[in-house]
Amino acid sequence: MVDKLLESLNSSKKEIDELWTKEAERRLRDIKTGKVKTIPGDNVFKEIGEKFNL
Repeated sequence: MVDKLLESLNSSKKEIDELWTKEAERRLRDIKTGKVKTIPGDNVFKEIGEKFNL
């Protein structure tokens, strides 16, 4: 009974991998369709540096 309870609380690695795959596919689709705009990594790090005085 305890094992079944713990199993129900903890998703298996396979389930987690499947969820991440679906999320990655959704994000890629959003980028390709123009639903979201990407930002170059250099710009992101520059903004972070400016915000936190790094």
